Amino acid sequence: MDARPTLLVIAHGSRDPRHAATVSALCARVRSLRPGLRVEVGYLDFNAPRVPRVLERLSAEGVRDVVALPLLLTRAFHAKSDIPAALREATARLPLLNVRQADVLGPSSLLTDALERRLAQAGLRPGDRRSTGVVLASAGSSDPEAIAVIAEIAREWRHTAGWCAVRPAFASASLPRTADVVRELRAEGVGRVAVAPYVIAPGFLPDRIAAGAREARADVLAPVLGAAPELARLLLRRYDRAVPGRARGDLAALIA
Repeated sequence: MDARPTLLVIAHGSRDPRHAATVSALCARVRSLRPGLRVEVGYLDFNAPRVPRVLERLSAEGVRDVVALPLLLTRAFHAKSDIPAALREATARLPLLNVRQADVLGPSSLLTDALERRLAQAGLRPGDRRSTGVVLASAGSSDPEAIAVIAEIAREWRHTAGWCAVRPAFASASLPRTADVVRELRAEGVGRVAVAPYVIAPGFLPDRIAAGAREARADVLAPVLGAAPELARLLLRRYDRAVPGRARGDLAALIA
């Protein structure tokens, strides 16, 4: 049996089948980057298998160490409450199983690299930066810490990448909405407005972001992050940080 801890990717889940398909594609990319690493997926809601069932199966198969990695871009309610509670409840029933919760994915320069990739796929070129304002469209949260992180990512991305402007927007729980920020940039005289969804998988809230972009007639709408290679590398970075004494080979693969 591989001595490395199993990686359990914890996704929120959605009634939209595109969500689970995207999570599966992302995990397949992770496996391709780290051959031999066991990668499992568990969901909090809507999809199967749920997190407790995955942990029960792993324990029954003799797995003793698991790194539980929240497939979340910000540290908000799910990362602070839902996931720790689910892990505590499961491990209380599975005393032979040791589970470490890894950090959420964001913020990270790999995520802004993935956003850049999606904007390029949507048609933006390097020469467009100085005339393009970007709407960094997040799912949204009622957690002030998460909102502050999105605002800081927008400021840093504009500073490092040279966009004309980068402004945060939110699909739920917080304001402003995507359409409002597109209109705001237009009113300020920005020549081209692009919407970059800061979300991993398609679903209800990403569709709301897209609808806002179309309503306000944004010039460019990028795809969601999906199974971007930068995202797969980031999952492995968070995994490695959660594993004490990680092997040099794993670290080298991460940096490469």
